[in-house]
Amino acid sequence: MERAESGVVAGIEGRAGTILLDRPRALNALDQPMIDALAEAAHRFRDDPAVDLVILEGAGGRAFCAGGDVRAVRSAALAGDAATIERFFGSEYALNRAIAEYPKPWISLIDGVCMGGGIGVSVHGSHRVVTEHALLAMPETAIALFPDVGTSFVLPRLPGRRGAMGKWLALTGARLQGAEAVEAGLATHYVPRERLPALRQALLAGDAGVVAHHAAAVPPGRIEAERAAIERGFAPDDLVSITAVLTAEGTAWAEAQLAMLRRMSPTSMAVTLELLRRGAEMDLPSCLAMELALTRGVTAHPDFAEGVRALLVDKDNAPRWTPDSIAALDRDAVLRLFG
Repeated sequence: MERAESGVVAGIEGRAGTILLDRPRALNALDQPMIDALAEAAHRFRDDPAVDLVILEGAGGRAFCAGGDVRAVRSAALAGDAATIERFFGSEYALNRAIAEYPKPWISLIDGVCMGGGIGVSVHGSHRVVTEHALLAMPETAIALFPDVGTSFVLPRLPGRRGAMGKWLALTGARLQGAEAVEAGLATHYVPRERLPALRQALLAGDAGVVAHHAAAVPPGRIEAERAAIERGFAPDDLVSITAVLTAEGTAWAEAQLAMLRRMSPTSMAVTLELLRRGAEMDLPSCLAMELALTRGVTAHPDFAEGVRALLVDKDNAPRWTPDSIAALDRDAVLRLFG
C-alpha cells in the first residue's frame, strides 16, 4: 500500500486494486487532492492487467465519505474565485463518469456515513455494499446546493412510480440506514459488518461474484412500508403540489416530510425538481455537464454561502433564505441558474 499526503491510500493486494479514503477527522470528505488522487488510482488500476477489480473503502470506522469539501467551495465563492470552484466540480464529475464507464468491477464497501460526494464515488460503480452501520443521504438542499455527482441521472431512475423515490431523497435529504439503501435502490448488496472482513479477503482473489455469496437477504423494511406514501406525496413535479398533497395526507409521516421541506432552501428545492425532471430524459454525460453548468449559478446565489454558514460554519441551524418561502419563488430566476 502507498501512503499519500493526498488523503488517499492506494495499492494492489492480490488481484484487487485497493483504495482507502484516509481523512477520517473530516469523515473522509473529498477535497481537491483526494479527487485528484482517486482519479489517478482509478486510471492506473484500469490499465493494469494485474488488477481484476477495485475495492473502495473509508478509514476511521465512522464514515465511508461524508461528501465534498463544501466549506472550501464556499470560501472560493465568497472570494469570487470561480476557477477553483470550476476545477473542483469539473474534476469530481469527471471522476464520477470514469467510475460509471469503468471496465472492471468497482466495489464500494460502505460502512458508515456516505453522503453527497461519497454517493458519487460509489453509486456509479458495479457494486455498492452497505452494512447495518451505513448511512446514505443526499442532503444538498439543506445547504442550498443540489443533488449532484451524477445523481440527476440516478435519482429519477430509482425503482417506483414517477421518480417519486428520487424526489423524496433529493428534496428532504432523507437518510437511509443500512439495508434501507438497498430497498431504495442506491445500494446493491447488504453485508453485515461482521461479514465484511471475510468479503474483503475473498475479493482479493479478483472475483466480484463473491459479493453475492456474502450478502444477506433484505426483507421488506421501512422504505417498503413508506413506498406508497412516498409515491403519493412526491409524485408531483412542483413544490406547491407536493406540499399540498402532503398537507392533505395529514399523517405523522407527511407532517415530518413537510417539516423537513420547511428547513430547506426554497430556491434549491425548485432547482432540484427541475434538475431531476431534465435528468430523467438525459444520459449520464449530459447530466454531469448540466450539473457543472448549474454549479456556476448556484454557488454564486446567496443561499449557498448562507446555507453552508448556518449548517457547517457557524452551525446555528438558522439559515436566512432568499427568497424565504416557496410562494415567493420566481420560476424564471430558477431557470436562469441553469445557464
